[in-house]
Amino acid sequence: MPPSTDRQTDPTAVSASLAAEAALLEGRLSLLREAIDTVDARIDAVSEALRRLQHSAAGPADGKPRSGQASDTGPGRSKANRP
Repeated sequence: MPPSTDRQTDPTAVSASLAAEAALLEGRLSLLREAIDTVDARIDAVSEALRRLQHSAAGPADGKPRSGQASDTGPGRSKANRP
């Protein structure tokens, strides 16, 4: 099939168009990288907060409640009655 004569392409115009599109895509890529960095930082912050909460809720390693804290098996919460 012979090339279409109604759509002659100017290599200079094509090059300029591709360069403009590449610049636009690089800008979008930069914005996406910044957004990913923001999400990563937020994930790290939330993960750290969850670790601190889990650590503070876990209690001491010996299994005894901290002073001033009730145990999980207090009145009405015996191990036998747990779901």
